[in-house]
Amino acid sequence: MNTFWVTLSASVIVVLLSIASLPLLNNNANYLKFADLRRSSSEVADLVVTNGTIYTSDDSLPFADSMAISNSRILRVGNYSSIKKLARTLTKELNLHGKIVVPGFIDSHVHFIPGGLQMARVELRGVNTKDLFVEKIRKAVASGGWNNDIWGGDLPMASWIDSVTPHNPVWLARMDGHMGLANTLALTLAGISRNNENPNGGAIIRNNDGEPTGLLIDSAMKLVLPHIPEASVDERREALLRASSHALKRGVTTVVDFGRYFPGSSPEYPWDDFSDVYRWADLSGNMMTRICLFFPMETWSRLVDLMSKSGRVLSQWIYLGGVKAFADGSLGSNSAFFHEPYADDLNNYGLQVVDLDSLYNMTFSSDKSGLQVSIHAIGDRANDLILDMYASVASDKQIRDRRFRIEHAQHLAPGTVARFGEQSVVASVQPDHLLDDADSASKKLGCERAERGSYLFKSLLTKNAQLAFGSDWPVADINPLKSIRTSMKRVPPGWEKAWIPSECLCLKDALNAYTISAAHACFLDKYVGSLSPGKYADFVVLSTNSWEDFATEVFADVEATYVGGFKAYSIRPEDKSE
Repeated sequence: MNTFWVTLSASVIVVLLSIASLPLLNNNANYLKFADLRRSSSEVADLVVTNGTIYTSDDSLPFADSMAISNSRILRVGNYSSIKKLARTLTKELNLHGKIVVPGFIDSHVHFIPGGLQMARVELRGVNTKDLFVEKIRKAVASGGWNNDIWGGDLPMASWIDSVTPHNPVWLARMDGHMGLANTLALTLAGISRNNENPNGGAIIRNNDGEPTGLLIDSAMKLVLPHIPEASVDERREALLRASSHALKRGVTTVVDFGRYFPGSSPEYPWDDFSDVYRWADLSGNMMTRICLFFPMETWSRLVDLMSKSGRVLSQWIYLGGVKAFADGSLGSNSAFFHEPYADDLNNYGLQVVDLDSLYNMTFSSDKSGLQVSIHAIGDRANDLILDMYASVASDKQIRDRRFRIEHAQHLAPGTVARFGEQSVVASVQPDHLLDDADSASKKLGCERAERGSYLFKSLLTKNAQLAFGSDWPVADINPLKSIRTSMKRVPPGWEKAWIPSECLCLKDALNAYTISAAHACFLDKYVGSLSPGKYADFVVLSTNSWEDFATEVFADVEATYVGGFKAYSIRPEDKSE
């Protein structure tokens, strides 16, 4: 018995001494191998994606054939032999069968809920005659998106629609959101008559007798919009779900949302949507795409307060972006602000929508508070004014990564292009707008002037500017593959050759403008934008097997969209295997 206890005590002492000596063995090669093995065993993939051409938008490894995903994030990207080591019994495999994968597209400029609302309304975008316009309105007065250029350029008037809208105030926004048509009842409720003066930054269009025609431009829209019934909370929630499904179908996994905010609209609308729609969707599990929200600049202090309480990242779905304002209107509404007059309206240089002193003060305060600032500018003079203002705001010598943005940067004067790169200002542009503008720009600006300064994508990149691509949906459809093709080909409908072919991009530059560059433009490059380890596993499976054909013609469809490694859309809805 005594021998047993002596032996046991000795054994315990040996074990304790062995444990105590472990730190001294850390430099032992065998111990290190064991530690590495233990560490690697924790890297287990939920999903491995194999046998494809994976474009990562990451210059450190542009292409791979496989990647591993764990807990909604990318674990590793590389060749199959390195990825298969991370697979276990419960790991699922997505065999691409040679298909191309790209990062989830980031649309850098949308009005998400208006887009979803528009999907449920009568579409006026393709209407090409007055009679069809009136007939569409007769069927449903909640509509918009008309484009007078399609039917020859004549602007509509209230008298066109009064007979089919006798009992309700009606507002029909033009496709660009910078002009709209009110019926006579809406004008009456708003108190708009021949005696009204044009508000600052806007215009009431009148006939030869001085009577309002029903058309209002930019800030003049604020006179009538309070009298137009607003969409209900339920309608806006349904619009978000509708918009999200549409975006996923097009391979868009993240959007930068500028909300229900246009010249003349209430700055409260984006805040209402934030609390009533986005918060609801996040808390109820109804978010399907990641959203980066921008708010009206006049509410900058409110956003500062919100960020101080909640931070910038509210969840994996909702990010607080910054603030937005308007410098001018649009080309289609003849309200974009230019150095020279419109060729078809020699007394018109466009509109400066917001007083420059007020805009500077808001920009200075927003920037000083650490907010990202984004300003809409389409005409060449508007772009120069904003670049001047950004330079002045940044002259305080405070070294900070501001990432100032100009939304649209559509028409630029000689010498302006270089300033984007020199000042590190993001050019947030929409390629598909050029399809609508090629004919009208030549008419409104003159061919030489239009071709000298319109949609200068290649020139901006050559001068080290950062491009971020978007759609401006619902002004144009949300469709990155189409936009990428547009930026590479630049052939408008009915044309046989490119408009300003020297500005065509290559596929890599176009893809990056919809992925990593777009993520960087809104401070989300830590989370999305490339298929890099640690980032969310947002990716798109395309229908093509040939990178060469894709790079040449960009003919491909979205076969599936994955968000956080989970299939959010498939062209074959019955396929639920991943």
